[in-house]
Amino acid sequence: MNTTSSSLRVRDLISPTLAALISVIVNYGGTFILVFQAAKVAGLSPEMTASWIWSISIGVGVTGIWLSYRYREPIITAWSTPGVAFLVSALAVTPYAEAIGAYMISALGFIILGLSGMFERLVGLIPPGIASGLLAGILLQFGISAFGGAKVDPLLVVVLFVAYVVLKRYTSRYAVVGILVLGLIFLISTGKADFSNIKLAIASPVFVVPEFSVHALLGVALPLFVITLTGQYMPGMLVLRNDGFKTSANPILAVTGLGSLLTAPFGSHAFNVAAITAAICTGKDAHENSTKRYIAGIACGIFYIFVGIFGVTLAALFLTLPATFIATLAGLALLGTIGGSLTNALANTKGRETALITFLATAANVTLLGVGGAFWGLVAGLAAHIVIHGQFRRKQSSTSGLQQAEQK
Repeated sequence: MNTTSSSLRVRDLISPTLAALISVIVNYGGTFILVFQAAKVAGLSPEMTASWIWSISIGVGVTGIWLSYRYREPIITAWSTPGVAFLVSALAVTPYAEAIGAYMISALGFIILGLSGMFERLVGLIPPGIASGLLAGILLQFGISAFGGAKVDPLLVVVLFVAYVVLKRYTSRYAVVGILVLGLIFLISTGKADFSNIKLAIASPVFVVPEFSVHALLGVALPLFVITLTGQYMPGMLVLRNDGFKTSANPILAVTGLGSLLTAPFGSHAFNVAAITAAICTGKDAHENSTKRYIAGIACGIFYIFVGIFGVTLAALFLTLPATFIATLAGLALLGTIGGSLTNALANTKGRETALITFLATAANVTLLGVGGAFWGLVAGLAAHIVIHGQFRRKQSSTSGLQQAEQK
């Protein structure tokens, strides 16, 4: 009996851990270049850049582990990608110490919002079809990129695609990790990825005394707060809801806000619940049993902490991987989630049109007033829903789930 139980536990660990590894690779390899760009614009030294990477990786890792363990759900945390994209321009005109102060003010805003409970109520008002349409629209570009990379490196994309299809036929559960391994073998054997110059070096945190100014408050803190809330927290919570997880947004906001506040003096700009990379860990590909998927959240946290300890070294390792490989890997890993989201979005015939509006408006990814396409897609869908149907209608199951979440 003990042997069988132990075997089952080991088997339960494998799939979520592999999903977590892919999520982390996609996160660092896909968007982390923006951190280096922002650091260069700010004129940061290599030590301060390493401290930024250390603080945000450690912070994301600790909060993700705690939230996933506490609520037994795959609550993946990550840095604010639209936030750091904004900082590429903002840090050019803002002294770094004032930017640190702005990070802290933004973090306080998330703590207050989480404690107030307002954001959870807002998420609860969004009809399920619109939520699924929003998620499908966000992920569509990643699905397209899985094949769009053929313009740059057709052989690599064909190898990954063929491997994915064959593995799906014979071992669906490990198809994505299979293409990861085969892809790395292909890259190394063809000389498209060279890891020989990568050497491990432990990062040391550098404390920066924060300064506060009206300029940084209005020019950094406020935009960072709005961009992270609309571009990360909103879709991130809907990713969890789409896969049936009901943890309230309140503790997630409060914990990630507190983590951001504590790590800001070391360079961390903001971290939050993940959206795109979280979808790799919240669906059936991570584990058939949804109650076991929280393991992916814990594994993600461990991987993040490990990367943070070695700072720039391991980040550089991920950046060595070709962009086409990262895009194709992410797109193929998210195919199941994209398909499931579209199915859910179009399942209800009465709400199909507003869900489709949300999907298309989000997929267009139009940025207005400095706010990204996910927010405007949601606004378009909700506006259409109100005009066409006159009010929000929530399913009873969704309502009861939110009530249970509030009790947590």
